[in-house]
Amino acid sequence: MSDNSQHLAVQANLKSIHAAMNKDREGWLALYAEDAIISDPVGKSPLDPEGNGHRGKQAIADFYDNIIAYAEFEMRPGQHLISGEYACAVPMQVINQLGDGVTTSVDLIGVYHVNKEGLITSMNAYWDFGSIEQQLADAFEQNG
Repeated sequence: MSDNSQHLAVQANLKSIHAAMNKDREGWLALYAEDAIISDPVGKSPLDPEGNGHRGKQAIADFYDNIIAYAEFEMRPGQHLISGEYACAVPMQVINQLGDGVTTSVDLIGVYHVNKEGLITSMNAYWDFGSIEQQLADAFEQNG
C-alpha cells in the first residue's frame, strides 16, 4: 500500500478534521476555495432543506457557525482512497458528545475534491440523517 499522506486531497481532509476538532474557524475556512460547495449530508436534510449544498465562502462560514462551532465531536478517518491528482474518498466515524452522557455516532463517506493549490472545491459527506434522529429519539426515551 502506498503512502498517500502527500496527496493534496488527503492533506485537505486531514487539515479540515484538525481545524474543525480544534475549533479553528479561520483555519478551517482557509482550506476552501471561494466557490467551493459542501454537501453534508448529500441531499435534503434539516441541515440543508433544499438539498443544494452550501456554496461559496459565506455559506460555508454559516455552515461552520451553525453546525461545527457548537458541536463537541471527534472525527475518526479511515483509509483514504485517492482518485487522480485531486480527489479522495475516506470513510469516517463522527462521534458527537451532546452532554448529560448522550452521544450520537455516524459512519460516513467523505469525498473531497481540491484544486491544484490544494484548496477544497467540493466536499460531499454521504450519511443518513435519519440515523442521528433515531439515536436522539432513543436517548431521550431512555433519559426521560
